[in-house]
Amino acid sequence: MAHNADRDTPRSSMSNSTTLDYAGADMSPRGGVTSNPHAKYQSPLVSRYASQEMSFNWSELKKFTTWRRLWLYLARAEKNLGLSVTEEQIRDMEAHLTDIDFERVAVYERQCRHDVMAHVRHFGECARSASPIIHLGATSCYVGDNADLIIIRDAIDILAPRVARCIQRLAVFATEHRSLPTLGFTHYQPAQLTTVGKRACLWISDLCRDLTNIQRFRDELRFRGVKGTTGTQASFLALFDGNHDKVEILDKVVTEMAGFKDAIIVCGQTYSRKIDVELLQVLAGLGVSVHKMCTDIRLLANLKEVEEPFERDQIGSSAMPYKRNPMRSERCCALARHLMTLQGDTTATAAVQWFERSLDDSANRRIVLPESFLTADILMATLQNITEGLVVYPKVIERHIAQELPFMVTETIIMDMVKVGANRQECHEQLRVLSHQAGAMVKEEGADNDLIQRIKQSPYFKPVHDNIDSIMDSSLYIGRCPQQVNKFLSVEVKPLLKPFSHVLDEISELQL
Repeated sequence: MAHNADRDTPRSSMSNSTTLDYAGADMSPRGGVTSNPHAKYQSPLVSRYASQEMSFNWSELKKFTTWRRLWLYLARAEKNLGLSVTEEQIRDMEAHLTDIDFERVAVYERQCRHDVMAHVRHFGECARSASPIIHLGATSCYVGDNADLIIIRDAIDILAPRVARCIQRLAVFATEHRSLPTLGFTHYQPAQLTTVGKRACLWISDLCRDLTNIQRFRDELRFRGVKGTTGTQASFLALFDGNHDKVEILDKVVTEMAGFKDAIIVCGQTYSRKIDVELLQVLAGLGVSVHKMCTDIRLLANLKEVEEPFERDQIGSSAMPYKRNPMRSERCCALARHLMTLQGDTTATAAVQWFERSLDDSANRRIVLPESFLTADILMATLQNITEGLVVYPKVIERHIAQELPFMVTETIIMDMVKVGANRQECHEQLRVLSHQAGAMVKEEGADNDLIQRIKQSPYFKPVHDNIDSIMDSSLYIGRCPQQVNKFLSVEVKPLLKPFSHVLDEISELQL
């Protein structure tokens, strides 16, 4: 989204004289191959994955019509503050906010090597009466950086409801399965029981942090405003004959026209690139949450306990007909990694901005800012699709619990034995021996865990034989999971989702 005179040479200015022969095809324009949209690289972020809303938000049409609106805001405010701008010029600009001839702009840009001035010239052709006053007192970053901030704000307004919908879908899932026992895992080794719903709340909690951070960034985002070439507002002070109050009013009015509450008070030529760093920290954090959750789902799919949606005609493998690969979760992990890596570009760029600015941010930001939001958009659309169709297999979960629960209840058996007068240390040793015997059968023979049968057959544990079946109820070992789920969803999730209540019903239309 960056812009300036020393920007990258536009693609249209490159020589078309070289012809490459690929499989006998003439690759020059006269050969017709390059007119084929499939004959040149297209980012899959747009061509394959992202939503129409987010794709348009980062389009050239959105960007450059926003530039024109910013020029209109400036001219209108300057007119209202007494500069020589006429109502006819304002109406002329209003009438030509969207009729951009991009091929003509490309011609001008090849001539002057400056994207902003190419658009100033073309806008002046469209709104001829306004040509003398377009961009009056402004620098390139007036349209460039301010447009970036508007587009970032609008991108957040697209993204935040998508995050909210994923949270809401998971909240429904967590409520439904809040009491369903499942094996907990630490180090990916069986641990004490939790519930399917409680585990989902761990995912929700991370996403809630992300949504809070996204909303906080949105609320704190300020406009660059009307600042001039190095942020001093000197050009506008000259236009208003040294009237500081009018310069302040101009800045405030244009900021409000653009839909912002406040403008940055001090900046160089650009807004501080630390703002981009903070933005990518928020978006990369969202990538972290999605990657963790989808990795969990992939592991659960391997265990056959929980699966993402799998369509009736979906093919998991070209070679193995039985495969049910978690491709949605795998896609999320792949794209989440990409999103997380983009943060490094913003930190490196912000660190090398010399004094009031240098232009080595331009080409980098042109890629990083759109790609970060397009990737986040895809992640949320895919994650919503996953959360709307998660499938749980209670019988498989029950079987896995049955393999581990006998080991977990040994502490309860010790307590019950002590209550009837047994020696705690002797009891512990008896259970250690029996547990190792049962574990050996599981690992060496592939047999089921028969520890409970061994305990029932041991004369030592006769005092508690009648109690053993009752303590094998897995629901006794889930602690306060249902209560925690209820409280968490009520206290933290429900209030966070309230501002999004009008957009939560939208279903994810995923391009697979």
